[in-house]
Amino acid sequence: MAELATIARPYAEALFNTASAGGPSQLEITAGWLDTLASIAADRQLLQFADNPKVADEQVFDVVSGLSPLPEPGRNFLRMVIENDRLAALPEIAAQFRARKNAMGGVSDATVYSAFPIDGQPLGDLQASLEKRFGRKLNLTVHQEADLIGGVRVVVGDEVLDTSVKARLEQMKVALTA
Repeated sequence: MAELATIARPYAEALFNTASAGGPSQLEITAGWLDTLASIAADRQLLQFADNPKVADEQVFDVVSGLSPLPEPGRNFLRMVIENDRLAALPEIAAQFRARKNAMGGVSDATVYSAFPIDGQPLGDLQASLEKRFGRKLNLTVHQEADLIGGVRVVVGDEVLDTSVKARLEQMKVALTA
């Protein structure tokens, strides 16, 4: 949603500029509590509660801040977001913040979809191979999708590498019916 991205951009930029002034460790700390707030704010019931005109901003703040301990900058940021009715934009703010942080460090987020669980040494080998293929360091997140049958599908930004059995079967189907 372009409108949400437009709303989130100034918040993400201001938060990034403030956190980066504190150095790389402050960026990591900020990213941690911001991701936590984003996951909390993604809950539909919480957003319905926050949108209720009978609920005061302080009540929303108490509910959200009660779900996870926040440092003082996080509490101040949350208070400002709630006062400006931007709670629904928190996931997008976090995504834009993470993108700026990653760009600064030459890193990209990557999602790996696999038919089977991947961890330990196989995940490390896959990460090394993918980093070589995409030419940058990657933060991998693994999701299991049984319908892939085998292989993996990797999404890095707008790039997709699909080596799954499902994709190969689809390619064969197209070739046979053409």
